[in-house]
Amino acid sequence: MKNQIHPTAIVDDGAQIGEDTFIWHWTHVCGGASIGKGASLGQNVFVGNNVKIGDKCKIQNNVSVYDNVILEEGVFCGPSMVFTNVYNPRALVDRKNEYKDTFVKKGATLGANCTILCGLTIGEFAFVGAGALVNKDVPAYALVVGNPAKQIGWMSEFGEQLDLPLNGSATTSCVHTGDVYHLELNSVLKESITKNTGRRVN
Repeated sequence: MKNQIHPTAIVDDGAQIGEDTFIWHWTHVCGGASIGKGASLGQNVFVGNNVKIGDKCKIQNNVSVYDNVILEEGVFCGPSMVFTNVYNPRALVDRKNEYKDTFVKKGATLGANCTILCGLTIGEFAFVGAGALVNKDVPAYALVVGNPAKQIGWMSEFGEQLDLPLNGSATTSCVHTGDVYHLELNSVLKESITKNTGRRVN
C-alpha cells in the first residue's frame, strides 16, 4: 500500500515519507524531514527539516514537530501537545545555532496539550499525562503528570498502570498481556520470552 497524502497537505521536495503513511489536511512536511512507514500525521501538523519520525508513529491534530526532535518507533503525540527546541527564546535574538536535541523513545505516549521542554529524553513506553509540563528526563515506563510533571507510577507497554511502587524492588504482571515487569534500582524492566526455549530473560 502506498502512502496517502491529502491534496491540501504540503510535502516539500526532499522529504522522505515511508510506505503506508497517512498525511492529512493542511499538514506541512519540510524537505529535510524523515518519516517512517505506517505513520499517521493528523490535521494541521508541522514537521521541521531536522526531524526524524519513526515507523508507526501517530501524531494527532495541531502538533508541531520542530527541528532537532527525534521520535522513535510507535510514539503517540496527542492533540495540540507542544515540542520546543530553544530553552530561552527571544524574538530579537537569533538562537538557531542553539537548538537542543529532544529524544522520544520507542512506544512513548505524550498526552494531549502536554509540553516537552527541549534537550530532554522521554524513555521507552513512558506515559506523559494530558496537560503535563515536562522539564526533566522521563524514565522508561514512567507515568508523569502535572505542572511541573511529577512521576506518580509506572505503565505497561499495553498502556495500563502497573501495580508497582515508585521506588524499591517489586515484580508485577500486566493483567492484559501477562508480561512480567521488575522494579529494581528505581527503574523498570520487562521480561522477555525466548522463542526457542520459552524461558523468561530480563
